[in-house]
Amino acid sequence: MARDGSHHHGERTATRPPAPLPHQRPGTAPDGSFDLSTWACAPRPEAEPGIYRLGYRRIDPERAEAAKVATWPLLLRAGLNAVVGWFAYLYGTQLLMYVLVWFGGQAGIGPLASPSEAEAMFTLLVANVLVLGIVIKVFGRMGRWPEVWRRYAAPLLSRAVTQEEQAEVDAPAADVVRRQDPWDGLRQGGAREAAARLDGEVVGDVDYVRIQRAWESAQADPVFVPAFAEQVAARGAAAFAHPSEARELPGRGEEHDLLLGQVRLGTAQDVPKNPLSHRASGFALDPALLGTSVLAVGPAGTGKTARLARPVAEALCLQALAGTACAVVVGAADADLGPDAWYDVVIAPGDSSSVYGLDLYGAAQNPDEAAARLAEALLPDELTARAEIARTALQQVVGPFHAGYGRYPGVRELRALLAGDPDALAALVKALGTAGRLAVHERDLEYRERQRDRADDPGALLADRLALLDRPAFEGAFATDGTGRPPFAMRVLDHPLRVRVKLPERSHPEAARMLSRLVVGQFVQAAGAREDRSLFAGLVVDDASAALDAAAVRGLQRMRGANAGTVLLLRTLVDLPEALRAPLFGAVGCRMAFPGIAPWDGRLFSEAWGTHLVRETAVTHTPDTSGGVIRRAGRVGRKALSGTTAQTESVTTREVERLRWSPSDLAHALPAGHAVVSLTAVSGEQVPPLLVDLRG
Repeated sequence: MARDGSHHHGERTATRPPAPLPHQRPGTAPDGSFDLSTWACAPRPEAEPGIYRLGYRRIDPERAEAAKVATWPLLLRAGLNAVVGWFAYLYGTQLLMYVLVWFGGQAGIGPLASPSEAEAMFTLLVANVLVLGIVIKVFGRMGRWPEVWRRYAAPLLSRAVTQEEQAEVDAPAADVVRRQDPWDGLRQGGAREAAARLDGEVVGDVDYVRIQRAWESAQADPVFVPAFAEQVAARGAAAFAHPSEARELPGRGEEHDLLLGQVRLGTAQDVPKNPLSHRASGFALDPALLGTSVLAVGPAGTGKTARLARPVAEALCLQALAGTACAVVVGAADADLGPDAWYDVVIAPGDSSSVYGLDLYGAAQNPDEAAARLAEALLPDELTARAEIARTALQQVVGPFHAGYGRYPGVRELRALLAGDPDALAALVKALGTAGRLAVHERDLEYRERQRDRADDPGALLADRLALLDRPAFEGAFATDGTGRPPFAMRVLDHPLRVRVKLPERSHPEAARMLSRLVVGQFVQAAGAREDRSLFAGLVVDDASAALDAAAVRGLQRMRGANAGTVLLLRTLVDLPEALRAPLFGAVGCRMAFPGIAPWDGRLFSEAWGTHLVRETAVTHTPDTSGGVIRRAGRVGRKALSGTTAQTESVTTREVERLRWSPSDLAHALPAGHAVVSLTAVSGEQVPPLLVDLRG
């Protein structure tokens, strides 16, 4: 199946570019085509979080330790143990027979004291088997004979097998592969015609996961099975397609396993600091890990966007096409977060060609909630102390406007009301009177009127901040009266949408900061308020330095139970207010440190990852003062001739606590293209920090 998402009159090519990997990916045929049967039926063994399970093989700790032994020491030890074991077998058998005969004579046991020829042969056989078993057990373990067999004997025997015999052995395996049926569940469940239709079409991994998900929903009630079969019979592999009718992403480049929702980001390195189960295995993220949120810190140019944000965005968009997730991706307009063709909704404030606008109140359930979220987004970090009075001031305007006009105010209308424009206030009073709601909101309007001329009026501050959004470049981007672009509302996270928000960081940097904070706050708010949480809601923020506030950080922790999660990228933690740094580290479950982070950033990672026990060896050298007159005279002569003092050496081994990763290691020792990652799954399962190569 093509990974470029191309469509030619409803048909799709069945090939994909060969992967630049040293091994054949599961599900990829030798000619490079996508083999659905092999991919769908490939083993995916249970593994710890963070391991790419497609094609994963468990590591035997004893075998891994034995594999570290060099060839000649291994063979020499095996040979010596074989020689000693042979002599032990010869003399051990004789000794055992002597003991048995002596014991039989002393105890008066006839068969042992004076055995017949048959009894003697049987006793000798038992003694040989017993001694041989003990010798193989003891000397085979010390000589590591199983490792020698695995490394050298087994390959030699396999080469000795003739081609005809090998073909006979391989034939049953080929039959097993042919018997793999990805649509076996449909055949067994009463949808044979649907399975037969799918057998004759090119079905990709996105199509397969989407159809399987629809089949699982249909099985919940047998009444829906005929409707399922009818849809598949009519549309084939395009059945139950995404509303956009897209079945693939153009330019898809990462390695995904959509059955598990995993995207492979790299390879865990085979180093002592990594847990043995993860060494040399593929490193992947999935919704179970993204659900605890990911915080990645590293300077510009270290690969956070290319090796983390873009692959995760690609994975979420693919899962949205498969009907299992919705994606919101936020970043600068020039950030490489995938082409616009990946997304259903592209919001680009400041770009006149943008089709969609942004609903400034899109995640709110009521006017007071909408005003509170907007006020927190408008205020800069240095004015967060005035957040409470700012929320109150905005609520005193938004609530009456919604009651009088039946909609929320636009940017220009809201700015005029906060600034105390008499004409705008008079029109609002008239609208409330017409709607019969003036008595309810009259007190709020009177209070705003009294605050208008005061020096500390929060309305004037909010009006000045809104002026950054009331620019000709943003004309129609935030309209609420139907005259502008169709506004996207964040409350629709229960649909498999793919949303890209392009922030105007170059032309309007302060407006971009406000919008990023607003989008993140709305996502956290909407994700936690969803009634239908069957879809995973994922948010990717390319630069979250201005997107986080206290409310958003508090909401990250609540998202674990809402089947939602975020990926937050930061250049440095210094960009955040100091009061948010520690709470943010506690709110996220997955943390990534990229090369070149500052030591003060590394200190927070180091403290969060804690310490572990390591075996430390200390060697102490002290002057040798032992012995009598002769030895002391000899040491004096040696010192006079060589100039060195005779010393004794003592070795002490102990277990001490050491930091898993020190701030200095994180700041200076990480190689380019790598990252140190700690993981926490939604279930609570944790993985200590891993050194991961993100380049392949």
